[in-house]
Amino acid sequence: MVEQINDNNKNTLLILNLDKLHTTDLGVERIKRNLCLEVEDVVNWCRQRIQESNSSIAMRGKNWYIKTADSEITVNASSYTIITAHKLKSK
Repeated sequence: MVEQINDNNKNTLLILNLDKLHTTDLGVERIKRNLCLEVEDVVNWCRQRIQESNSSIAMRGKNWYIKTADSEITVNASSYTIITAHKLKSK
């Protein structure tokens, strides 16, 4: 029997696998540059933002897009690699 995976289950999958979240050395530099971060542990910073109650998770194609209060984080859905993050433009 094949279980149907809806959007809520897909998003829960990311939350349940936050321990698998990682990025590359270039990813660390890109995220720090894009968000003007001065933190040592970029992965932990992203993990904390993803867990915030006001963050929203959407899966489009092969990636998750997590919108937080002021940024959007892109995570590959199959490898849990943080690809990039960008500041959201103020309205």
